[in-house]
Amino acid sequence: MSSDLCLANAQLVLPDRVALGSIAIEQGVISEITEGDAVPDGALDCGGDLVLPGLVELHTDNVERHIEPRPEVDWPHLPALLAHDAELASTGITTVFDAMRVGSIHSGKGRYIDYARKLADELLAARAQGMFKISHFLHLRAEICSETLLDELAAFGPEDRVGIVSLMDHTPGQRQFRDLAALKTYVAKKRGMNDAEFADHVQKLLGLQERFGAKHETGAVIEAGRLGAVLASHDDTTKKHVATSAENGVGFAEFPTTVEAAKACRSHGIAVMMGAPNLIRGGSHSGNVAAEDLARQNLLDIVSSDYVPSALLLSAFHLARIWDDLPRAIATVTRNPAKAARLADRGALEIGMRGDVLRVHQAGLTPLLRGVWRQGHKIG
Repeated sequence: MSSDLCLANAQLVLPDRVALGSIAIEQGVISEITEGDAVPDGALDCGGDLVLPGLVELHTDNVERHIEPRPEVDWPHLPALLAHDAELASTGITTVFDAMRVGSIHSGKGRYIDYARKLADELLAARAQGMFKISHFLHLRAEICSETLLDELAAFGPEDRVGIVSLMDHTPGQRQFRDLAALKTYVAKKRGMNDAEFADHVQKLLGLQERFGAKHETGAVIEAGRLGAVLASHDDTTKKHVATSAENGVGFAEFPTTVEAAKACRSHGIAVMMGAPNLIRGGSHSGNVAAEDLARQNLLDIVSSDYVPSALLLSAFHLARIWDDLPRAIATVTRNPAKAARLADRGALEIGMRGDVLRVHQAGLTPLLRGVWRQGHKIG
């Protein structure tokens, strides 16, 4: 087995089974998979550790956390992007769609300012210069109840290769924040609002939904098509929400909030994505449906790290215990998200696929990451 990288004596997590064997990567691509415990000359003996595909992350808030580490604190973008990139690599994520908000609210406490175009320019420039450890793509979070959404989307073009546009409606009293008490806890802690300020904030958002909601949703769907992006829904709650998502051409549903919505997604052929923190914690921080409940009802296809990058690998092993099926669980963080994002070159240990692989040792219930390779080059 002659190769740039060979990982041998490993439990290979293949699409349909786990098998002891070796995997070779040449010129960044998986070139050979051989079953058995042989360790060829020059190979890395994995000592029976698991080898699985690099993780594919479709929706992470992590880049926003790095550019604004505390409310109203702006951090230089390039160092923030590099720190974000290194953090994801250290958790086994080898492909990420960086979520950036488009759609600003210009006045009042807790305002959101247009930043996505500038940040995207810096990210794309850094990517072109080979500064990143992992693969980065753009994910535009379209806040339909805002003042500037369509103008901000118009600043992007097909040349930006936007991968995902997700339709967000965070209007109080529905979807993610049906429970106003949960919204108040979230916003007050994040933005330091008192009761009166929170009440004003709610009324402002309700007004924005009335003025812009329908127009911006239609416009965002059109813009996603112009950009060639996969369209995602967000926080679908009812069958009606899902029916609208299906009419819009949504490819996958981010974080449906009820079993009803998840079942409707299944009937419409829309993949269901849930958050790893929800799965690990045993429930939603907003009081919505638990990801584990959907998993046990076979209504879960994709997992996202959401706001905790290290949760993605952990969640896959949690699912493996629920389903008693490690390949199926690993697919929720590799093959399934890659398919949803139209990336046909990664997400599985198969000949011809990208050599993005992980070596993982199981320490009790906790997966211990022992190596991360991107296209056969060690990055962690």
